[in-house]
Amino acid sequence: MNRFPLGTLMVQGTTSDAGKSTVVAALCRILKQDGITVAPFKPQNMALNSAVTSDGGEIGRAQALQAIAAGVAPHTDMNPVLLKPSSNVGAQVVIHGKVRADMNARDYHQYKPVAMQAVLESYRRLQAQYAAVIVEGAGSPAEINLRDRDIANMGFAEAVDCPVILVADIDRGGVFAHLVGTLSCLSESERARIAGFVINRFRGDIALLEPGLDWLEEQTGKPVLAVLPYLQGLFLDAEDAVQAVQASQGAFKVVVPSFPRMSNHTDFDALRVHPDVDLRFVREGEALPASDLIVIPGSKNTRADLAWLDKNGWREHIARHLRYGGKVIGICGGFQMLGMRVDDPLGVEGTAGSTAGLGLFDMQTTLTGDKRLAQVSGRCAFADAGVTGYEIHMGVSTGPALDTPAFVIDERLEGARSQDEALLGSYLHGMFDTPDACAALLRWAGLDSTAVVDTAALREASLDRIADAARPLYRALCGSRREH
Repeated sequence: MNRFPLGTLMVQGTTSDAGKSTVVAALCRILKQDGITVAPFKPQNMALNSAVTSDGGEIGRAQALQAIAAGVAPHTDMNPVLLKPSSNVGAQVVIHGKVRADMNARDYHQYKPVAMQAVLESYRRLQAQYAAVIVEGAGSPAEINLRDRDIANMGFAEAVDCPVILVADIDRGGVFAHLVGTLSCLSESERARIAGFVINRFRGDIALLEPGLDWLEEQTGKPVLAVLPYLQGLFLDAEDAVQAVQASQGAFKVVVPSFPRMSNHTDFDALRVHPDVDLRFVREGEALPASDLIVIPGSKNTRADLAWLDKNGWREHIARHLRYGGKVIGICGGFQMLGMRVDDPLGVEGTAGSTAGLGLFDMQTTLTGDKRLAQVSGRCAFADAGVTGYEIHMGVSTGPALDTPAFVIDERLEGARSQDEALLGSYLHGMFDTPDACAALLRWAGLDSTAVVDTAALREASLDRIADAARPLYRALCGSRREH
């Protein structure tokens, strides 16, 4: 099988977070740089970080990043099946960008043949439009308990007959065992379509690694296509895991409760790299630190995460924080939590019922079956600054608090601010990504900084860096010998 005949190539990993998303983004950027039309594709993604597409749907955040790398607008065909976990055993199933149903794991397993049809429809449309399609797998193909009805890894590769490269992360250790073990779990036909290995996140003396690479090729009969370096300081949207935050880089302290179903934590990427901000995610059981600003993030299960806040003492902590002059921002589900109550009469997020909110805004929210998906732009209502972002939410908020908005979006009043300017809430994701809006929001919260954080420029620079690092892989896929 050709390694990469400029048609379809699939990137699979020995584990989650092996670097599949980054390798796909790097290859997409390389092809864009070389003037070749390319689209990213992920048959099935499970993630709470999502993005709104040009055609008004919802896809995984990683595929939106890969589309930027490819120089094309994100489209629902790039991620036809998105699973957004709402509990440990259930998820909202999004097909072609729209909510199809909420299913538990067993029901979804039975549904996979239907989902596979959606996958193949999207893939064929992309295949007809682009010279290359770079496909990202999910998790690992070695999960033999999921082989039956697989649509995310080898099940897809077999269906469309495409070559696969296998990525392993050497930084976490056991890279040779990961690669050999994964290969041994595959069927004969699946092993045959592995075009070669990619060892990711290497740091050290490559000469010391060479004997292991030779052994690996002798044992498996597969070439090591490239050894990719460990790159520090990348600014790339995370698919799901909360990215590590630099320790105490600034004096202005921002704290975010990291509750179980937190969604779209990429909202905080601009704060993560701001030189005057010390951003911290506080997990269950950790002490609640003093801060200048508390930001309550989005949630895939607002009522359950409200219960988590209560269990972990956040209700009292937020009240004390406000008494001492601190500021609070709520985003999407976090905005809903700031109201008097959250009603779920239809059981949209689980058992039907109502949960008391934090009682800080005079408003209430009713969850509905309709999801709002929109890319939006407007202005801050509290400062002369433009803002862009996106909305992804199920629910309608009403009440007097909305009469004092946070933003004016497309001539529409959006969000809320308290009369004492201690509280701000909005459905707008990405509010910190626009440099002017980020500066205005931080100024509202008490930080008057001259630093400018341009997330779009940082993202572009990082995409070019990973493309430069992955050039040897691309040359190997085109037939040259392995390079380091």
